[in-house]
Amino acid sequence: MSLPPARIATLDLIRGVAVTGILLMNIQSFAMPEAAYLNPAAYGGAHGWNLAVWATELVLVDGKMRGLFSCLFGASLLLVAERAGERAVGVHFRRMAWLLAFGLAHLVLVWDGDILVHYALVGSVAFTFRRRPPHALVAAAVALIVGQLALSLNTPLAIDQIAAEIAGGHPSVAALHDAPLLGDQFGIPGRSTIAAQVALHRGPWTGLVAYRLAEAPGLVAGTVWSVGPETLAYMLLGMAALKGGMLTGGWPDARCRRMAAVGFGIGVPLGALMAWWVAARGFDARTVAWEALVLSAPLRPPMIAGWAASIVLLRPDGAVGSRVAAAGRMAFSNYLGTSLVCAGLFDGLDQFGGFSRIGLLPIVLALWFAMLLWSRAWLARFRYGPMEWAWRSLARGRLAPIRGAAR
Repeated sequence: MSLPPARIATLDLIRGVAVTGILLMNIQSFAMPEAAYLNPAAYGGAHGWNLAVWATELVLVDGKMRGLFSCLFGASLLLVAERAGERAVGVHFRRMAWLLAFGLAHLVLVWDGDILVHYALVGSVAFTFRRRPPHALVAAAVALIVGQLALSLNTPLAIDQIAAEIAGGHPSVAALHDAPLLGDQFGIPGRSTIAAQVALHRGPWTGLVAYRLAEAPGLVAGTVWSVGPETLAYMLLGMAALKGGMLTGGWPDARCRRMAAVGFGIGVPLGALMAWWVAARGFDARTVAWEALVLSAPLRPPMIAGWAASIVLLRPDGAVGSRVAAAGRMAFSNYLGTSLVCAGLFDGLDQFGGFSRIGLLPIVLALWFAMLLWSRAWLARFRYGPMEWAWRSLARGRLAPIRGAAR
């Protein structure tokens, strides 16, 4: 791979779309009880405009922005390693160690939906693939996605088994134990469960911190188990896309348009059909589990490819594109910044559980506007975003220069 002479604007543009788009999903975890993320009937509204918001996000956003982020993380990992040369191993693992530290602080102090810890752990594994050619990276990614899908089948199959035992009138002790837990996770939790989560988030911040600290090991392990192979797969695909020239703008526009048409042509109609099926079945736990863990998985790769190819066709130096690219260049700062704002609003001001899905959209739009406004203004005066500068300085063991416009 030949080393690009300067920062790749296309990567920043894609990252900017991802950091703004992922907020549409993340804000639900900040604002609503846990079950609402997978099941709109559990909280936030499953009728009218709320249903439309859920369906649109399911088809276009859910898992797709996370996948884009993972691809870009893999591509950036490769760029950093290439530029570090003989120091690549030390540079990489220092970066991952500090990312892990930032992520643990974020998880415990701010939000238990943190993804930084997961990226630090999976990114350490992805580094070992950095010298493989694009075709080998793609082959490994496909194998990981298939393997993840096979693992994910266990839960919906278990729910089917439990439902069959209960319907037959002779449920086992294990079925009686697991049914409420799986129902809370994928179905509609009882009022006491919802009330307890709302009370926790509207209570003192110290109580939230103690709860997250106790839950952190399980959350980290559960995330690695449930989406780790898929995350690694997307990081490898990002490496392959960088080496193959797609993410550097090396592909002809016609090829990008074909990829976008194929990706969206597969993902959008099948995703819409899946959303209709889940709603038509009344958002029961069995259907939601099949959708969330199994049926959505094969649709994410073509949709992620469609998004990436579409964004590559945009101009990163246009009036809007330059602002989106600036937000992407400061994705770390914007990710943590939106976490602080959302935690302050929903936990600090006791607004947790007080919004419907449609009611959250104005907040998302306001945060998008803020990201697009402040990112370019900051980079007109400084080389890096504040968190990017801190991460770079800590990983290198010395203060990086920050004064002067970004180059």
